[in-house]
Amino acid sequence: MAGVTLVHRVLHPNPIISLEDHVTRGGGKGLTAALEMEPDAIIERVLASGLRGRGGAGFPVGRKWQTVAQNRMAELGTAVIVNAAEGEPGTFKDRTILRRNPYLVVEGALIAARAVQADLIVFGMKRSFAGEVERVRAAIEEVEDAGWNVGIELSVFEGPDEYLYGEESALLETIDGRFPFPRVVPTFRRGLREAPEDAPIAPALVNNTESLANVPRILARGADWFRTVGTDQSPGTMVCTVTGRTQRHGVGEVLMGTSLRDVIDEIGGGALPGREIKAVMSGVATGIIPGSMLDTPVTYEHLAAIGSGLGSGAFIVFDDTVDMTAVAAGAARFLAIESCGQCSPCKLDGENLAERLLKVTESVATEFDMGVIRKRIGTVADRSRCYLATQQQVLLDSLLKHFPEDFEGHVTNALEPVAFELIAELIDIRGGRAYIDERHRQKQYDWSYAKNDSGTVPVERFVNAVPSWRA
Repeated sequence: MAGVTLVHRVLHPNPIISLEDHVTRGGGKGLTAALEMEPDAIIERVLASGLRGRGGAGFPVGRKWQTVAQNRMAELGTAVIVNAAEGEPGTFKDRTILRRNPYLVVEGALIAARAVQADLIVFGMKRSFAGEVERVRAAIEEVEDAGWNVGIELSVFEGPDEYLYGEESALLETIDGRFPFPRVVPTFRRGLREAPEDAPIAPALVNNTESLANVPRILARGADWFRTVGTDQSPGTMVCTVTGRTQRHGVGEVLMGTSLRDVIDEIGGGALPGREIKAVMSGVATGIIPGSMLDTPVTYEHLAAIGSGLGSGAFIVFDDTVDMTAVAAGAARFLAIESCGQCSPCKLDGENLAERLLKVTESVATEFDMGVIRKRIGTVADRSRCYLATQQQVLLDSLLKHFPEDFEGHVTNALEPVAFELIAELIDIRGGRAYIDERHRQKQYDWSYAKNDSGTVPVERFVNAVPSWRA
């Protein structure tokens, strides 16, 4: 798709500075349409659009709404949670959307609330997202003053920086006053409000920021309009983040079906001068994409077909100067640290993988270490209650599959030692440069930043503690 250009369905080119500005540019029409429809009709329109969740899993948004509506219990109320706790390494799209136009997301959340008959909307954000929190609070105040939220309470919750805070059940746990440890019970059965043990608990609808930003125009213009771009299985657009070894870093909105190569060229300016792209990592939840597959269309189905995934559209680019063992060690370290410890294989096998892969980068690992690495990749996700351990499996297995020569070179001492690649959350993108959370280098497995790890897992360390963000 030569000459691809960025589009602006949900990512406005310039910041929308007020609710009046939003309305002048067509905002509010989606909510107006929704107020004239029955809740079931709203859900049917979103179902017909084919909109899929933009938070990573790609689950059909309309089907999630339908499930929550079917499990609704009027006497307890229902909540809509906007998951704006963005933390996937390499992604900055949700914060960019909120910086450009928070009113669009608030409007989408109000439509979702009408669809599932909710009386509460909570924006789950990180306390460290100070600028975005301020923008959302100001937008909510304007929306309330305009009377858009009749019968619906709007609030912002500021939570911790932990990666698991973005997992939807852990997000609900945190808003409820606990730590971000994932639940077993699905969110459509257990929401935010506490209830007696013998009483049912209200469901909650959790949707990603970008997902909800798509909703107003779907309601205003119809499902067929939404499907005018993209593919049958992946209609619409995707807001992507490109970082790593590219000429610039940035966020842009592209049509679904655009090739990965064109996404990297358009948003990131392509590879650095004189270099070739060796691989692309789509966050830490999917398989690595080798440079030979850059012409793959950016859709859920096409990226899944090559053993990877679209995730949250976070593309970290590695060129031919990068040793992929350093990437494996960095990714394994990030996931092992961010594991909460509720599932022993996830935490313990994860730590084992991180430490042995670090030995590989230092060229001190043996064939025995490689055997242990392969074995732990196979066991790390045993009995896991969330997807984090599976991420270790999928990503590390793909790195071993596509770049065996890098691993073999270190085991045989044919390659010099290298430092692990820092894989962590983005703090900001300014002036075409991404800033990674360097503090993560000091983070311990127990989630502290102490000089030495305590030897406990987070779920044990915080068992009797009061979350600091509740203060």
